[in-house]
Amino acid sequence: MDTPATPKGESRPRVALIAGPTASGKSALAVRLAHATSGIVINADASQVYADLQILSARPTEAEMEGVAHRLFGHIDGAQACTAARWAAEAKAEIDKAHEAGRLPILVGGTGLYLRTLLDGIAPIPDIDPDIRASIRVMPVAEAHAALAKEDPEAATRLAPADTTRVARALEVVRSTGKPLAQWQQHKSGGIADRIALSPLILLPPRDWLIARCDLRFGQMVDSGAVAEVETLLARRLSPDLPVMRAIGVPEIAAWLAGEIDRDTMLERGRIATRQYAKRQYTWFSRQPPPEWPRDQRQIDAKITDELIIKLQQ
Repeated sequence: MDTPATPKGESRPRVALIAGPTASGKSALAVRLAHATSGIVINADASQVYADLQILSARPTEAEMEGVAHRLFGHIDGAQACTAARWAAEAKAEIDKAHEAGRLPILVGGTGLYLRTLLDGIAPIPDIDPDIRASIRVMPVAEAHAALAKEDPEAATRLAPADTTRVARALEVVRSTGKPLAQWQQHKSGGIADRIALSPLILLPPRDWLIARCDLRFGQMVDSGAVAEVETLLARRLSPDLPVMRAIGVPEIAAWLAGEIDRDTMLERGRIATRQYAKRQYTWFSRQPPPEWPRDQRQIDAKITDELIIKLQQ
């Protein structure tokens, strides 16, 4: 008999996916879908995994969860750095548990790398030589990109010259393994795309509406406890390289607390960082997922939400 997790006429268990940029309405839609399908919401946002970032990651509150089961939210201590591989392994386990219980797993988030790793698998890249990694990570991004252009021209062409993290990753892979990153990525394994029936939806609302929501959200965060959240983080004296210390809002609020900038500057920097992040996500989800994945470009309201819930159940 078909369950909410198995579409009619499909032998593979179903997984719903709601993706898109921050502040696009994903979390509320996921809760509505969960109510309609007896679903379980599974986080796919890299910041919302951290216990230390309740407010600044816009993690759903108990009230916003509306009694719906939520998994992989705030379960990792900020002293650790969650990798895409770790998240994907945990997400697989939660998806399997949901299916075993006859429930619909609902992935929701805006971290494309997490979703790609879960669905497509991981390239079997050997461990990077620590000395090579250390030497590359201290290079200015322009220098690293110039070196990449010589050692892995394809990657240099594909990556933005100012993309510090990805340029460094591509350079360290080719230097440590002797093979360009693209060759390793041709042999990905461990993805679940072929064993599930995916019902995806990408939210790409009007940009002006999205940016206005981003601006409003950051101000609300500051007014509702984000400062205390950063103070608690700073008191832990964690490495500044950890994801929690680089999360949007943390450096800006920390600079204000240190007396380096005034409150208005802190707020403006936080808004700018949020906007830039939303724009990067918007571009990624516009271009990177398969073209057959539905994109909805409307401003979310109650009527549209009802329409989308029906689509996600088909």
